[in-house]
Amino acid sequence: MTSEHNDHIRYERDGDGIVTLTLDLPGTANIMNSDYRVAMGATVDRLEAERNDIAGVVVTSAKKTFFAGGDLNTLVAVTPETADAFAADLAALKDQFRRLESLGRPVVAAINGSALGGGLEVALACHHRVCLDDSALRIGFPEVTLGLLPGAGGITRTVRMIGVQAALPLLSEGKQLRPAKALAAGWVDELAADQEELLAKARAWVLANPAAVQPWDTPGHQVPDLKPLDPASYGLLAAAPAVVRKKTRSCYPAPERILAAAAEGALLDFDTALQTESRYLLELVTGQVAKNLIGTFWFQMNELKAGRSRPADQPPSRTRKVGVLGAGMMGAGIAQVSARAGIEVVLKDVTIEAAERGRARIAEALGDRHAAAVELITATADDAGLAGCDLVIEAVFEDRLLKNRVLASAEAAAEPDAVIASNTSTLPITGLADAVPDPGRFIGLHFFSPVDRMQLVEIIRGEKTSDATLARAFDYVLQIRKIPIVVNDSRGFYTSRTFGTYITEGAALVAEGVHPALVENVARKAGMAVGPLAVLDEVTLTLPLKIRDQTLADLGDEANPELRTNPAYQLLDVLAGELGRTGKTAGAGFYNYPADGPKTLWPGLVERWTKPDDAGVPEQDVHDRLLFIQALETVRILDEGVLTSVADANIGSIHGIGFAPWTGGTLQYINAYGPQAFTERADHLADTYGERFRPPTRLRELAHRGEEFRI
Repeated sequence: MTSEHNDHIRYERDGDGIVTLTLDLPGTANIMNSDYRVAMGATVDRLEAERNDIAGVVVTSAKKTFFAGGDLNTLVAVTPETADAFAADLAALKDQFRRLESLGRPVVAAINGSALGGGLEVALACHHRVCLDDSALRIGFPEVTLGLLPGAGGITRTVRMIGVQAALPLLSEGKQLRPAKALAAGWVDELAADQEELLAKARAWVLANPAAVQPWDTPGHQVPDLKPLDPASYGLLAAAPAVVRKKTRSCYPAPERILAAAAEGALLDFDTALQTESRYLLELVTGQVAKNLIGTFWFQMNELKAGRSRPADQPPSRTRKVGVLGAGMMGAGIAQVSARAGIEVVLKDVTIEAAERGRARIAEALGDRHAAAVELITATADDAGLAGCDLVIEAVFEDRLLKNRVLASAEAAAEPDAVIASNTSTLPITGLADAVPDPGRFIGLHFFSPVDRMQLVEIIRGEKTSDATLARAFDYVLQIRKIPIVVNDSRGFYTSRTFGTYITEGAALVAEGVHPALVENVARKAGMAVGPLAVLDEVTLTLPLKIRDQTLADLGDEANPELRTNPAYQLLDVLAGELGRTGKTAGAGFYNYPADGPKTLWPGLVERWTKPDDAGVPEQDVHDRLLFIQALETVRILDEGVLTSVADANIGSIHGIGFAPWTGGTLQYINAYGPQAFTERADHLADTYGERFRPPTRLRELAHRGEEFRI
């Protein structure tokens, strides 16, 4: 056997003439960076030079992952000015793949770890793929989730392997498949039980298929389900764009470009299809949406999970036993995700029957597959059951006196150094901390409903919360596989306060005379998950009124004047107070909720409030008001020191309150819009619709300096 190593790809040829290429980029995962491109170029040159001495090639990895994908640092930096250089590098990369699969010798990918994005493109450029049958391994193209597409041949090869119709969900939804499903989908040809069998099967295929050739290099090959001038293909071509547009609402260009590259490429020869794919990738990689998504969902997300907001001098910790006070929807949800993470849980309510009902709901939700997690949950009505808990989370009604009572008794029963937390969404943590003897051990852990599906937890640090408590809370959130953001204490914290501006702005638009259907539709077109009126019905119309009244009572003349003048509150007073339309639970709010059909907007809104021509409010103003109001509130919260991190703001806005993900979050929305242009537009909205749109001083200064939010 001969063996050589070029620092990035190990080249070994055995006695049968089989060359094993082991991908092993130093100091990093295997990624498609310039080092890889140079190394693979040299490797392909050598394979071609030694072709007559080679029986075939096996491509595998020295890493835990087979290949991690593209270099996002490079991709996010591409601009229109550097696009030609990027296109040249991409063409060189694709040419290497093309030369590898045209070597005239069988090439097999021995996939020993996850192959995502560029990693799968490496594998697809091989004639055969054997994959380790490991449930932790993933195969797929997640590029679309970052606003990109598989541009190194992934679309072109997948379409030719399995057809456009089967390929589109895999390509445009970012699906990551376990090995067995990747086999069923057609990305993988064989599974292997272990590393030894993986390489043995790869070598056996090489020896059994000396004349291997890619299907698309076979004369007469056509894409299975899309053929030029074939009427049977017209239905797919006509329906697919509408299906994609319904999902993207025109906010996300990547799925639309994936469809275009797949459909157009299917009707072209292979090499021209590769060029078409590259053209669409170039359009995306230089666009703003991809930069928003990569910046927030990759770099800032990794920053958060790495502990950006965690006290650095505190040792790591693991929660062993958590007590959850309140077995209702929120409490049961917290208990469920804790038990799923392997933490022992005590679920307490005022009666054992109520606690058992909460546990039963968890058991039903988890099913037989997670019976072991349910066994970790003990229902109780007795504080003594909290003995041994190193974390207690209160999840009872938003009543300060009730919270104080249950927190005090639970703290006395738990471990002496237990972290005591409240799941409150509005009540200041510093005040609630008075319920326990040591406020340094008190913190806010604001979960979002439904807890099992919502990824975010907002950690609220009170005035006396210690670094040790914050670190332990942060570690717990990661332990239950949630995303932690950290904010300082204030009324409404970050997410609830910002979310409140969205729903009240929606109500204000209706109060001014804008058609409610326009408000809801524009909100969804802007990328918001749910329209503000539908959300108001879900949380009840009385909630913002209670928050207003409590704030006015607490702050008096120091309260924001908008609480008295914003037309939204006048509308809500009439709907909830005079008409009894308090929301979904009452069967009537902005919407009607018939027992025998879907909800519909209440016609009385139009009859009583809608004005001709929507009160002269242009659709673009509706769009901007709904997004700007949340971004401006975020800046104010940052100014006040409640937020201390841009990453916390962006991730929190998307995962906590459903702010339009395509923007990259509330502060990235301002960055992408351009702080100067955003300030000018906000001033126009303030002059037209109210001082709540007036830009804070911090934003004006940022715009004047030509800077962006970078903390």
